[in-house]
Amino acid sequence: MKNYLLMLIGLLLFSTTGLAVENADPKKVEEVHERVQRVVPYALDRTLQTFTKTVHGGVQHVVVKSADDTQQIKLIQEHLQKLANEYRKGDFSASERVHGADMPGLAQLKKAEIDDIKFEYKALPNGAQIHYSTEYPQYDKALHEWFDAQVSDHGSDVIPEHMKHHLTPAE
Repeated sequence: MKNYLLMLIGLLLFSTTGLAVENADPKKVEEVHERVQRVVPYALDRTLQTFTKTVHGGVQHVVVKSADDTQQIKLIQEHLQKLANEYRKGDFSASERVHGADMPGLAQLKKAEIDDIKFEYKALPNGAQIHYSTEYPQYDKALHEWFDAQVSDHGSDVIPEHMKHHLTPAE
């Protein structure tokens, strides 16, 4: 009975936290949307973006809404590859221009040494992704805070086929 009660309380806390993160302020989302469009080369209205936390970091997906939009796919791939390369060098200036210097998790991410956090870029048939991972608890926490801030500022698109890839503890 105690275990059942603890599981129920844990589930309620987890689900309430998840709802708080997902409910983005529409005004702030619009402001961020305007800043993002000045930073990214692709059209935001023709793409979907998700930030999915994993056990050791998370995965960012940017994909096109229309599979035949090859120009946008190329722009997404170039941009995410550039971002991954900048992040590997500790350069989070693009994120800072969009979200501000006080973005949750950002200061800690900037402290990481090269190879403390892995930023693995991967081209997808309909866009691209960056897989962020670390073995260091302080950077895992920072990545999760950073991902929560991304969702809070951008809102969260739904790309169902990608969710199932990132739900295992191995990632």
